[in-house]
Amino acid sequence: MTRTAYCAFGALLALSFFGAGPALANGNDGPHGPGASSNRCQLLSNNNRIKHIVYLQFDNVHLRRDNPNVPSDLEQIPNLLNFIEDNGTMLTNHHTPLISHTSVDIVTALTGVYGENFGYSVGNSFGYFFNGGIKFASSFTYWTDKLLDGTYEMIDQQGKNAPAPWVAFTRAGCDVGAFSIANMEFENVTSDINNVFGPNSPQAAEASSNPAKAAADFEGIIIHCAQGSPLCAKTGAPDLLPDEPGGYNGYLALYGNANVAPAINNGTNSVNDLDGNPVADSHGNPGFPGFDPRPAQSLGYVAQMLEAGVPVVYFYIEDAHDNDPGLSGIPSASEGTFGPGEQGYVTQLQAYNKAFGEFFARLKKDGITKDNTLFVVTADENDHFVGGPPSPANCDGVNVPCTYAKKGEIDADLSPIFNTEFGDITPFSVHSDDAPTFYIGGNPAPTAAITRALETESAALIGFDPVVGPNGSNNLITQALADPAEEAFLHMISFEANRTPNFILFANPDYFLSASGKTTPLCTPSTGTARFSSCFVEGSGFAWNHGDFQNQITHTWLGMAGPGVRQLGRFGDVFTDHTDIRPTILSLAGLQDDYAHDGRVIVEVLQNGALPHSLRTNQDLLDRLGAAYKAINAPRGTLGRKTLRFSTTGLAASDAGYALAEAKINQVTAKRNAIAGQMIAMLEAAEFEGQPIDEGAAEHLIHEADSLLAMFP
Repeated sequence: MTRTAYCAFGALLALSFFGAGPALANGNDGPHGPGASSNRCQLLSNNNRIKHIVYLQFDNVHLRRDNPNVPSDLEQIPNLLNFIEDNGTMLTNHHTPLISHTSVDIVTALTGVYGENFGYSVGNSFGYFFNGGIKFASSFTYWTDKLLDGTYEMIDQQGKNAPAPWVAFTRAGCDVGAFSIANMEFENVTSDINNVFGPNSPQAAEASSNPAKAAADFEGIIIHCAQGSPLCAKTGAPDLLPDEPGGYNGYLALYGNANVAPAINNGTNSVNDLDGNPVADSHGNPGFPGFDPRPAQSLGYVAQMLEAGVPVVYFYIEDAHDNDPGLSGIPSASEGTFGPGEQGYVTQLQAYNKAFGEFFARLKKDGITKDNTLFVVTADENDHFVGGPPSPANCDGVNVPCTYAKKGEIDADLSPIFNTEFGDITPFSVHSDDAPTFYIGGNPAPTAAITRALETESAALIGFDPVVGPNGSNNLITQALADPAEEAFLHMISFEANRTPNFILFANPDYFLSASGKTTPLCTPSTGTARFSSCFVEGSGFAWNHGDFQNQITHTWLGMAGPGVRQLGRFGDVFTDHTDIRPTILSLAGLQDDYAHDGRVIVEVLQNGALPHSLRTNQDLLDRLGAAYKAINAPRGTLGRKTLRFSTTGLAASDAGYALAEAKINQVTAKRNAIAGQMIAMLEAAEFEGQPIDEGAAEHLIHEADSLLAMFP
C-alpha cells in the first residue's frame, strides 16, 4: 500500500567523539569553512574510492515470492537484482522495526535508531493525548516540524529535535539530495512551509492560492548543501537544525523543485525522467509528481542530481503491486491493485526493469559505477497479500497470467464489533491499520479496569474473513498484544509519554481495522458459520497489508554494492535490520554521526581492507558479539519475538497473571537495556573510535545475552 493511501487514514544518547577515526565536525563552520564548494566532498573511504552514495528505498518491492510459481518482484527486475548480486551482497535475513510501516521503517533506516529515539514508532500516522482529547498527526513531516502540543515531532530521548541524517555528509563538504524519501524534504505545503518559510511568506501564499502548484514546487525534493556549495548560492534558504549536537549554523538548502531544478539543470524549471518527459504532477505542473513516484521519475531526477555534482542521493520508488495506470495501461476505475502474477503487475515490473537498465547505463556513461559509488537498496517492508487462490492454479504470471476471484483487505470498524461481542462501548480511537494502536479516552493507566477489559476482549475478538475458503470463515482477529511494558522492550516509547498507545492489537494481516466511535448498528448474524459478517467487508482498492508484526511483513532484504562491499551474492547467514544500514554506510564512507546508533556495522559483508583496523582482528568474537546484540535488542530478534508472545499471553490473562507477566517483561527490559547498552558502546567504539574489542568483556556480555534469552521458552 502506498504512502499516500495510508496517510489518508487516519533513548538516543547523543555523543561527541574525538581523536583518531572517521571524520566528524563538531563546530558551526564545517570542515572547510564558508568558502567550501560541493566538489570538496570528502568521503574518507578506504583508498578514497567512494565518490558517490546512491541510496534507494523501495515501497514494498519483494525479493520473496508471494506465489511460489510467480517470480518475485526483484526476479522480474533483473537489471537491478543482477547488478546487486553480481557486484555485491544481497542480505536476505534483513528485518524491519516494529510497527513495520513505511514512515517508521524509512526513518529507522535513514538514522540507524529505533522509533523511541526519533519520536514515534507508529506509521503512517500516530495518536497523542492533548488537551483532554486525542489528536492524530502524520508521521510524514519535515524534520523540524512541531505538533500542536509544541513538541518536535522528530524528538530524541533528551526532548530535543532528533539529529538529522544529512548532517554527517554536509559537514564533510558533501551536498545531499533527496527525492520522495521520508522527512528529509517537505511532506506537505502547510505546516512544512510555515515552519521553514513562515506563514506570511511567498511560498505560503502560493500554497494558499494554488496548492497543487505549490506541492509540485516545494514538496518531495530537496538538496541540503554543504557550506559554500555553489548549488545553494542563488536560491538557497537557511537549513536550520536548532538542536543539532555541535551546532549547525551557516548551512543552506534548496527546498523543492522550484529551487532544485534550476540549480541542477541549467536554469530550467524542470528535470526530465529517464524517458525524456518532464517530471510533473497529474496537473502538468513541472516538479514533484507525488509520493508514489514511478521508477523513471525517481531515477531520472536523482541521475540529474548526480550529474550536477550532488554526491549523496536518497530516493524512493512506488510499489509495483498497486495499479499505476500510466505503467499498466489499466484504468484505476477498473482495477486498484494486483495479485501476484496478474498481467498489470507483470507489465509494471517490466517498466521497472527497463528503467533500471537505462539508469545504470546512464550512470556508467557519466563515470558513476560500482568502482567509485556505494549503492544501497532496500525496501521499507514486505507485505501480506490478502486474496484467494490464483487461477489457473499453475499460473506463473510471466507466461500464464494469474487472476483472482477474491482480492482485497478486510475492512472492519472496531467500535461496533466490541459492542456486539462484549457490550463494551468504551470510547477509544485507533491508528487505522492491521495493527491498530489504541488510545483510550482519558488515557487510563495500564492496570485500569477499562484498559484491562479492552485488552482481554481484544484477545478474544472474532472476525469474519471472506477470503478464507469458498464462503469465508470466522477466525480470531488478534494474533499478538503489547502494552507499554512490551512497547518499551520493542523500542517504541518516545520521550513524550503522551504519544504512548494504551496498547497495540497486532491483527491477522487480512484485516484492516479502524474505529469510528459509532457503536451501532450491531454486527449480524450472531450465530452460524458467518457470525458478525455484516461488520467485515472485502475492500477492492488494496490487497497488500503491512504495518504489523508477521514475518512475511517484517522480513525484507538489503542490497549493497560498491567499494568495500564483498561480492557474496545472496547472503542470509547474518540477522540484520534497518538500524544497521546507517552505521554501515558511514563506516564505509569514513564518516561519523554526532549521536549513537542502535544498529551496528555489518562487518560480515565488508572487505577486510574497508574495515577500521580495530575491526580487522578477532573476527569470530566480533561476529558473535554482533549476533548476540541483535538477538536481544532488535524488535524482531530472538528475544523480541519471545517477549511479544509472552506479552500476548499476559494481556489476555487474569489480572493476577497480567501482573506477573508485566513484572517479568519490565525486569527483562531493564537487564536487556544494560547488556545491550554495553554491547553497542563497545561496538561503536571499535567501529568509529578505533578502540579494540575487550575480549574478556565481550565474552561476558555474550554470556549475559545467552542467559537473558534463556528466560523465555
